[in-house]
Parts: sequence; structure tokens; C-alpha cells
Amino acid sequence: MKPSERCPWCLGSPAYVAYHDREWGRPVHDDRVLFEFLVLEGAQAGLSWSTILAKRENYRSLFAQFDPAKVARFTPARVEKLLLDAGIVRNRLKVEGAVRNAKAFLAVQKEFGSFDAYAWRFVGGKPLVNRRRSMRDVPATTPESDAFSKDLKKRGFTFVGSTIL
Repeated sequence: MKPSERCPWCLGSPAYVAYHDREWGRPVHDDRVLFEFLVLEGAQAGLSWSTILAKRENYRSLFAQFDPAKVARFTPARVEKLLLDAGIVRNRLKVEGAVRNAKAFLAVQKEFGSFDAYAWRFVGGKPLVNRRRSMRDVPATTPESDAFSKDLKKRGFTFVGSTIL
């Protein structure tokens, strides 16, 4: 991708540029990847995305390659061990939230067949394409993210505010 085609937010680091060019704005239909983003976005709340990208490989290793069935079985002792590891965001609410979200994620998979089938309902099954003129034109939330957030919270998810979604 040419530098002139990149969003201004990604120009601060090579990791940001790689994320932008390979992942940002690309549709995802893999439940494991969707769970990964759910955990990482929850960890990012109040922090910069570059902080989370720098810790992403540690998260993959410590959170069972983002296998929601394995994360759902994390014990309180495992959570305590995670909270000692500087390779992730050591916030108890966020780590416990990832375990709670794994359990809720599995319930959604059971109800809808996949988290993917559930999530894509909020945008009519296809990506929303917006042509914003500048970063100032990008809204913090949308009606779709509001509805998705509200439904996730109703299902027991945490760290799933509308802005994150």
C-alpha cells in the first residue's frame, strides 16, 4: 500500500503500518480471530492500540492462541499467574473479563452456530464502507456499534463498549 493511501493514525510505527496494511478494515469470518480482537480490544480500553500490538504475541502465547474454549477454563490461579506477566496488560478486570468473555463467546457460538454468524447480523452480513474526508469525520460510535455493544453486554460480555466495537 502506498503511504498516501494509509490512514494518518497508523504512521507512528512499523507495527502500526503492518497492522493497517494487512488487517485494518478487512472483513473477518474466523471465530478465533474474532475472539482475539475481542480480547485485545478489551485490553486496549484506555490505552493506545500500539501498546496492545506490542504485546500481541504475548497475549497469543498466554491466552492459548485465543482458543475461547481453553480461555473459558482458566482458573483463578491461572488469572493470578497472568497478572504477574508484564507481557500483557496486568489489569485484573481486563484479564478476568477475557475469561468471562470466553464463556459468553462459547454461549453465542452454541446459540448461533458461530460468533461470526452472530456478529455480522449487526451490519446486515456485509462490511460497512464509509468514505470519511478526515479523522475528524470518524464518529466515536455508530448505531450499529451501539446495538452490538448493548447486545453483547446483555449476554454477559464485558469491555465491549460501543467505541471499542
